[in-house]
Amino acid sequence: MSRNTFLLLLILIVQSNTGYCNIILPKLISDGAILQRDQELTIWGWSSPEENIDLVFKNKSYKTIADKKGNWEFKLPPQTAGGPHQMTFTGNNKIVLKDILFGEVWLCSGQSNMELTMHRLKDTYPDIVKTYKNSNIRQFLVPDKYDFNKAHQDLESGNWLNASPENILNFSGVAFFFAKELYDKYQVPIGLINAALGGSPVEAWMSEDALKAFPIPYQEMQRFKDENLIKNIEQKDKQRQQAWYSKLNENDQGFFKGMEWFLETTQDEDWDNTEVPSFWADGKLGALNGVVWFRKKVIVPQNMAGLESRLWLGRSVDQDHVYVNGEFVGMTGYQYPPRKYTIPKGLLKEGENTIAVRLINEKGKGGFIKDKPYFLDNENGKIDLEGIWKYKLGTKMEPLKSQTFIRWKPGGLYNRMISPLTKYKIKGVIWYQGESNTADPRSYSETFPALIRNWRDKWQVENFPFLFVQLANFMEPTETPVESSWAELRQAQLETLSLTNTGMVVAIDLGEWNDIHPLNKKAVATRLAECAYRITYKEKKTNFSPIPLKHHFYSKKVLVKFTEKSLTSKDNSALVHFEISNNGIKFYNA
Repeated sequence: MSRNTFLLLLILIVQSNTGYCNIILPKLISDGAILQRDQELTIWGWSSPEENIDLVFKNKSYKTIADKKGNWEFKLPPQTAGGPHQMTFTGNNKIVLKDILFGEVWLCSGQSNMELTMHRLKDTYPDIVKTYKNSNIRQFLVPDKYDFNKAHQDLESGNWLNASPENILNFSGVAFFFAKELYDKYQVPIGLINAALGGSPVEAWMSEDALKAFPIPYQEMQRFKDENLIKNIEQKDKQRQQAWYSKLNENDQGFFKGMEWFLETTQDEDWDNTEVPSFWADGKLGALNGVVWFRKKVIVPQNMAGLESRLWLGRSVDQDHVYVNGEFVGMTGYQYPPRKYTIPKGLLKEGENTIAVRLINEKGKGGFIKDKPYFLDNENGKIDLEGIWKYKLGTKMEPLKSQTFIRWKPGGLYNRMISPLTKYKIKGVIWYQGESNTADPRSYSETFPALIRNWRDKWQVENFPFLFVQLANFMEPTETPVESSWAELRQAQLETLSLTNTGMVVAIDLGEWNDIHPLNKKAVATRLAECAYRITYKEKKTNFSPIPLKHHFYSKKVLVKFTEKSLTSKDNSALVHFEISNNGIKFYNA
């Protein structure tokens, strides 16, 4: 054996025994990182056991020695806001980190309304996504991963990206506007750690030890530690979905080869008429699942023909495939995203054009959602697409059973997405979640405060600011008061304010009845920022969401006092959208 071969073998043996040979830094501590200002910081990593590690920062040298498992850390004294700085780590290897800033670091977590990116909002805020550039606002996007068996020390991947037209589409919308508000006011770098996942219940974000106080989710976490169980569930879900769609495609009359109903030559004169938008369950077809085809002929004037165009088809339930003049222009796989498609240059012609939609509904009510935009347009004109469309049933199916979303199970997201962050000092948390707990809102009054205490314990910061968004308005309004699990969950969120250094943004006026993902994320972020000014930065002159403080019943009225001075409507109209009760059973309009 040659000397070089022997040395290589020795290195491999050392690395296999320790897991490390060279210095390794956590993904968060990387080029472009924003570190928390004005706090003592822990800078940590891994190496060979008992390796000597040097750090040079701002012309000062820091030394440490890895423990027997290869863990090491430095304590960095509090730093003022600013940069950029460089950090040089030396051990068996050398790592040079560049463009390090100090400022305010906020963890941004929750479910889809926090996760929702600027890409979804690009038509709402076009100037921002096209032109905004600020290297002092940066986001670290935590990969969407789960693990029920152990809490991880590091993330799988990720890097710090600044707010620029090249990167901003992947920023959380709420988090970006929150950071912009804070930066505009304080002129210090703002770092966003984006760890959110659509559909996730609060229990998914709690550590295993915190879940022990809640037997049902705790036992569910134990159950899903079985990887064979997970594989079995995922395999059965996949087989069931494949079988359902295979049967649907096989039986869909509008999908028979050579006779497809998206073709321009399709004869649809004998098809029934329907209004778009609407649900087909409310019409002649009644409540059924499967495929329904829709067709509409539109007349395109000469000046609009041939141009690249936008085709907006609101929202639909569940999956759509869209064709223009027999050509496929796009599809969306589930009900929540807006249907925004591009008609390529040259496809639109002067005169009659045909739009065909193959709409697949897995369960519930299928159709097109009202009060959403339905139009075709380009630089030379716009054509309204609401109104009469032709429709025909492709095939009827039994409802498709929902898949099991393993990643939403208790504890899994904490272990992979939160645990690796807990050594990284933060200023506080902004949180937008709750929709996925509305099935059991009463338990949320216990689990949500438990999560806040859990995270503060793991960060070893007793009362860091935790600012959250109360659920927005959603679903059709009713003429008379009804029981509402969403209202109950809002009450649970309100009661969570009993915890120190928490703040709640009221968003009841910012929702959309027909969309669980309202687009006015800027207003939500502005209110979160106002909340931060009051709770975190101790400023008294802020616009704070009004909270009922106390009430008194008189013979013909009830007087409610709020924490803020006044309560007004958006358009200064009368405040008539209230019901009152003195016993929680019988309600009256007020």
